[in-house]
Amino acid sequence: MPQSIEDIILENDMRGVSRLRSHIPEDFCTQAARYILDHPGNVAIVTGFYILSAGQHETDGPPGAIAIGNALQAMGHTVAYVADVHSTPMLRGWLRDKPEVVEFPIAGVDASKQAAVDILAGLKPALLISIERCGRTKDDVYLNMRSMDITEYTARVDYLFEHGIPSVGIGDGGNEIGMGNLAEVIPSVETLPDDPAITKVDKLILASVSNWGGYGLVAALSQLVGRDLLPTVDEDARLIRQMVNDGAVDGTSGENKYMVDNFTLEHNGGVLARLKAMAG
Repeated sequence: MPQSIEDIILENDMRGVSRLRSHIPEDFCTQAARYILDHPGNVAIVTGFYILSAGQHETDGPPGAIAIGNALQAMGHTVAYVADVHSTPMLRGWLRDKPEVVEFPIAGVDASKQAAVDILAGLKPALLISIERCGRTKDDVYLNMRSMDITEYTARVDYLFEHGIPSVGIGDGGNEIGMGNLAEVIPSVETLPDDPAITKVDKLILASVSNWGGYGLVAALSQLVGRDLLPTVDEDARLIRQMVNDGAVDGTSGENKYMVDNFTLEHNGGVLARLKAMAG
């Protein structure tokens, strides 16, 4: 039986996230892509995950976010990106066609709720997409995969997702925005968080690496519109190298090296190439 997009992006699963697959639709990328097509208009994309050991954000998330954003811009959408102070300066430097990049403040609950209202009023998104963005737990803290508290370094962008706006979430570990859809199930997988994120989305994408989930979403969009919207392998590798040169780190090791969640650029490029073959 031929592999699906979903099969490819859940290969080499090092964390056990693929054990959650039976709890969401089998064709979750295609369903999310259709959902996007059903909600035309402005799109806000949220990303950026702080790595405590390095004091920097990681290489997983922004490449997938940019791949999605470039695809949606090519389809005629107005795209904006939302992140916090750790990611916004670099995002502004990496993005082509210069879409808006909005900085969500790292602040307390009340100020964050007001920031969410103000940002939504300014961007007027018809759709929200989150990729590899830490979500708060039931105890109102933000935890990394080692269950270490990163609340003081993490903007409460979850509040954007509490205003009834259609949404898509992409994650690979259980502690990201969107994983609230499976918060009851995640603790049953011993390699996933005991205290998962609680923020829900309308359509959830699971992947071994969140960037791959972003590429999978774009591959599904490409199939639906009959046009390859994915970046080339060289474009993607060039972006990740630029990110690392600017200070981003591998999320697994916390080291400033050309890797994403401990996968080499060659491995990452191989996944993207296979998805492009399905998208064309």
